[in-house]
Amino acid sequence: MDLLSQDIMYLPGVGPNRKKLLSQELGIETYGDLLEYFPYKHVDRSKVYTVRELTGDMPFVQVVGQILSFETFEMGPRRQRVVAHFSDGTAIMDLVWFNGGKFIKQTYKIGKEYLVFGRPSVFNNRIQVQHPDIDDASKVDTSAMGMQPYYNTTEKMKKAGLTSRSIERLTKTLLEKLTTPLAETITPEILSKRHLMSRDEALRTIHYPQNAHDLERARLRMKFEELFFVQLNILRYASDQRRKYRGYVFNRIGDIFNTFYKENLPFELTNAQKRVIREIRTDTCSGRQMNRLLQGDVGSGKTLVALMSMLIALDNGFQACIMAPTEILAEQHLVTIRNFLKDMPVRVELLTGIVKGKKRQEVLDGLLSGEVQILVGTHAVIEDTVQFRRLGMAVVDEQHRFGVAQRAKLWSKSEQPPHVLVMTATPIPRTLAMTLYGDLDVSVIDELPPGRKPIQTTHVFDSRITSLYEGIRKQIQQGRQVYMVFPLIEESEKIDLKNLEQGFEVLCQAFPEYRLSKVHGKMKPKEKEEEMQKFVSGETQILVATTVIEVGVNVPNASVMVIFDAQRFGLSQLHQLRGRVGRGADQSFCILVTTFKLSEETRKRIDIMCETNDGFRIAEADLKLRGPGDLEGTQQSGMAFDLKIADIARDGQIVQMARDEAQTIIDEDPTCQSAQFGVLWNRLKELRKTNINWAAIS
Repeated sequence: MDLLSQDIMYLPGVGPNRKKLLSQELGIETYGDLLEYFPYKHVDRSKVYTVRELTGDMPFVQVVGQILSFETFEMGPRRQRVVAHFSDGTAIMDLVWFNGGKFIKQTYKIGKEYLVFGRPSVFNNRIQVQHPDIDDASKVDTSAMGMQPYYNTTEKMKKAGLTSRSIERLTKTLLEKLTTPLAETITPEILSKRHLMSRDEALRTIHYPQNAHDLERARLRMKFEELFFVQLNILRYASDQRRKYRGYVFNRIGDIFNTFYKENLPFELTNAQKRVIREIRTDTCSGRQMNRLLQGDVGSGKTLVALMSMLIALDNGFQACIMAPTEILAEQHLVTIRNFLKDMPVRVELLTGIVKGKKRQEVLDGLLSGEVQILVGTHAVIEDTVQFRRLGMAVVDEQHRFGVAQRAKLWSKSEQPPHVLVMTATPIPRTLAMTLYGDLDVSVIDELPPGRKPIQTTHVFDSRITSLYEGIRKQIQQGRQVYMVFPLIEESEKIDLKNLEQGFEVLCQAFPEYRLSKVHGKMKPKEKEEEMQKFVSGETQILVATTVIEVGVNVPNASVMVIFDAQRFGLSQLHQLRGRVGRGADQSFCILVTTFKLSEETRKRIDIMCETNDGFRIAEADLKLRGPGDLEGTQQSGMAFDLKIADIARDGQIVQMARDEAQTIIDEDPTCQSAQFGVLWNRLKELRKTNINWAAIS
């Protein structure tokens, strides 16, 4: 049996109780898991200070000296503070413990030489260290100590005595047991080409580096390995799909597409839209199944591109469907598509949770007979009861990212998989796209339709609300409409709804001469629809809402977006909300209203919003500020990456390097059979058996 797969319980110092804690709190079950539980920081232990050199603002330090005496102070019932007066001959300092006093006095002897390690502070004009680490000075070679690792632990573990120091000791015991070098997982060619440490050296160094340079090299090796196998798996999967699934060939452009293009197209396509339609056209003629991600900012015309792709499918005798994450967005797509098609003889139907009974049965029958040519729906579309006669094109509007597993469900709707176009209005930084959507080809619409002016974004403190209202009044007098958005965050839903209701009252008083609509997610769909409709038709001038308007609403006459408590929104969400205005030819404005007291990170977010309208720059900044696990949608769909050491936000270059190497391997060995790369395929098999959710990652 491989030593690394040995049960952690049998490592000296663990036993059944600690095993249970390590398993529950950190997911550590085996020797290998412990070895790959990496330190979050290191502290240099090679320098020994004198007590006289210490100040209260230093980080961790160590000194060698003797305990002169103990003092005990009562702190209420059954509580004591134990103080040891400690000196190295240059000055005296205090070592302080707030619990375990009896154990301390029994364990440490007066007059014996100790190495003391901890963070110094000042109390009553004297240097003190609370709860220090203490070692017998005669048994420690400080010159060989190098950098001490620190490991994250939980409160439950600390209470049971499993501290960072305990994990360090267990790791040290394990490394001493590993007398033979650890097996390599990467080919010698890649190691040499990328100047990477061996796996054995990296894993030993990452826990106990001699210096910062070695630590950096060890971290690079382990990050590369982690990202390389993620990319290798994604590319292997994509390569399999391409070989396994032929694609329907759409070799004709017929009456439906041509009629739409000549008579119904509302405006000239941008060059970016034309380019993307050409890319889709090439894919659908190639004989292989299309899997394409279409990225484009809010309002860049993705829906029109999707519709034209679906019309190509119709011209070739196939059906098409578009799947949206929410009912309100599905309904919006239905309206948009029907408006685009006007009176063309194309049957478009809706299928969401609201469509029930007789109407639902009609839609299902129409799909089976082929009379329903375009289906718009939520994930109700992938339910087993929904069967198409001949589905050739599936568009997924991936506002909250349907994973690979859900996309694969669409494929089973047809004798061979339909072409798939995944759209997203949250521009995804390249490094994240390579990992979230590594199995897709990427198209980008990077220009807005002609006549659009960039939205002006300004930051206003809530103390200047009166002058803000004046500016809004001027806009409405010019015939414009205004969105006013309040946060509705799940955790504080009741308070938020109250804030929205109060805000609505205040706004009614502030604008007595105008009519206001109010919309939030807790309203019945019918009420919501009525209120929205009043705003769309211009009957009301101001729409007070929560983020339900983040997607789907299109009112070209609305030119002002006011976001209250903007500090409570993420960057992507602010950008999405801002995209609701600027849909007509007039100059539009987005006003971010915040309190005066803002954290450093919030200030950065607000500044980025005011500086740029570029969704990709905003997405990159969002990724750096919040990390991939928090990015819009990745949390809900189980894609918060289970990476142990790499960070997609900050390790973009390593992601690219790993991707390039993985692509080279797949190009050379597409069937994953070559003995030359056996070490890689074996490692990938091992990883796929673990609990990593590979489908979610790709």
